[in-house]
Amino acid sequence: MKQMKKYLWRIVAFLGLFITPFAASAEETALNESMAKFINDTGFAQLSGNWLCLVMILIACVLFYLAIVKKFEPLLLLPIAFGMLLTNLPGAGLYHPELFEGGHVHWNNFIDANNVGLLDYLYLGVKLGIYPCIIFIGVGAMTDFGPLLANPKSFLLGAAAQIGIFVTFVAALSLGFNFQEAGSIGIIGGADGPTAIYLTSKLSPNLLGPIAVAAYSYMALVPVIQPPIMRALTTRKEREIVMKQLRKVSKQEKIVFPIVVTAFVSFLLPSAAPLIGCLMLGNLLRESGVTERLSKTVQNELMNICTIFLGISVGATTTAGAFLNLQTLAILIIGVVAFSIGSGGGVLLAKFMNLFLKNKINPLIGSAGVSAVPMAARVSQTVGQEANPGNFLLMHAMGPNVAGVIGSAVAAGILLSFLG
Repeated sequence: MKQMKKYLWRIVAFLGLFITPFAASAEETALNESMAKFINDTGFAQLSGNWLCLVMILIACVLFYLAIVKKFEPLLLLPIAFGMLLTNLPGAGLYHPELFEGGHVHWNNFIDANNVGLLDYLYLGVKLGIYPCIIFIGVGAMTDFGPLLANPKSFLLGAAAQIGIFVTFVAALSLGFNFQEAGSIGIIGGADGPTAIYLTSKLSPNLLGPIAVAAYSYMALVPVIQPPIMRALTTRKEREIVMKQLRKVSKQEKIVFPIVVTAFVSFLLPSAAPLIGCLMLGNLLRESGVTERLSKTVQNELMNICTIFLGISVGATTTAGAFLNLQTLAILIIGVVAFSIGSGGGVLLAKFMNLFLKNKINPLIGSAGVSAVPMAARVSQTVGQEANPGNFLLMHAMGPNVAGVIGSAVAAGILLSFLG
């Protein structure tokens, strides 16, 4: 018996000399195929001929630096940078620009051929105008229109600051942009990120990435861009003007105001109703005194969630093909010009109004007519105190500042009405 087992083991060993090489060969082939597939599927392998994505990842890192280290509009600039990083990772397939070609959503045709990415779904909130409007509800809930109601002349200063939008619109046309693209570029002059994103998503979604980055970058640079313009357009004597204390605005005025503005603007310009309506809804939640829970929710949780989704979605549009071109450079240059003209327009109108007013306006508050709330108002306060340490312009500047929010939304409605 033992002898028989010994012979059987020898036979198995002998057959193994022939079987093992074939088995190993088959296993090695399968393993090699799997390894080859794994290697070809990595982002490293797909970098071949796609090195521009590395440039975009580097730009994303620059935005990370500005948001985290320099604290330039970090609440939205950081999500935009991360969206830019995600969309430019080779092979990740998180966002497909071809799904939104021509301003339309090619959903049925695309979903049959490819897998829709996560950022494709999130971008629908931008495409459909959902995120900017929800953010406007939060902005309205955080805004006090009291200084504007106490000094109605602030409406004029806020309107004057929107001149940068329309001057830039004409300038963009002269540089070869079409009407829809020129309107989207011009809105950068309003220094209102959600409005710029909303209008661009409607008129020229192909420019959404560059315009959003430009709008929020220049909003973050308000303390750098505005002071030289303000000093150049005013004398020291004008910057020293001390304005009278604002009157106290009643609760009834604050409650009636958002209702009246919504109705009036919507009747006059229906295309502005989504933005104005959401802004005033948020303000009414704040001022009514009976919806404190809702007001806190839209100011915090709801607005924060939408800000994250909006930032990532906008960042997703900044693919190498859409961002790395002369058109983007032109947008960045025109954008800063638009912002500068808007800042100067409010200052110049204030100077003009002083020719007829007994109680003079400090022209510095005119620069706050852009929509960068409350940063632009703080800049007016800072520059004013440089000329007169006892001067307190913050509350006076908040009037044009919040008027600018309304003004930029109305300007967007006008452009959308004519060009949409």
